[in-house]
Amino acid sequence: MEIKNNIHPIFDRLLQREDREKRLEQRAKVFWLTGLSGSGKSTIAQGLERKLYNAGFFAQVLDGDNIRSGINNNLGFTIEDRKENIRRIAEVAKLYLNSGIVTLNSFISPTLEIRDFAREIVGANDFIEVYINTPIEICEKRDVKGLYKKARSGQIKGFTGIDSPYEAPFNPDFEIKTNDMTIEESVDQLYNFVISKIRI
Repeated sequence: MEIKNNIHPIFDRLLQREDREKRLEQRAKVFWLTGLSGSGKSTIAQGLERKLYNAGFFAQVLDGDNIRSGINNNLGFTIEDRKENIRRIAEVAKLYLNSGIVTLNSFISPTLEIRDFAREIVGANDFIEVYINTPIEICEKRDVKGLYKKARSGQIKGFTGIDSPYEAPFNPDFEIKTNDMTIEESVDQLYNFVISKIRI
């Protein structure tokens, strides 16, 4: 008999999400920030986390580089590994969701299929797609990590936006065009949207 046939989850006997949301005085949601490298996802997520904290909300950032250096440090950047990367992240976000916590997920998650996969794991009612819309030329100008330069020179293969596709959302729940705003303005705009979804 396979091991998996002997796994018996006890989710139904644990404190429920509603109990935790009541204690934390917030509605848990998963905000999935997608966009090119250098679009401002991580910076906006960090600013938003701090702003929510100062307003009395409990949020947690899940960031691509942090996750890649920890739970997903055994994965590469093939399409298959990117999908597994997102699967694990979505499962972690779902754990936070069921704990009553607001999660701010900052991941390129380059394809429609990959984001739909994450949405399916989290649940469509709780997965909120936020498109950080920044033109690639601006992302390249920022390039604080030097990644675009390396990708253009061939040192990095399969880099999103250069030799690997990025599929922008057709109908995101929220969109920020960062080339027209400061980071502070972007954070404020997203904060107002997030508050409308998590305030009880």
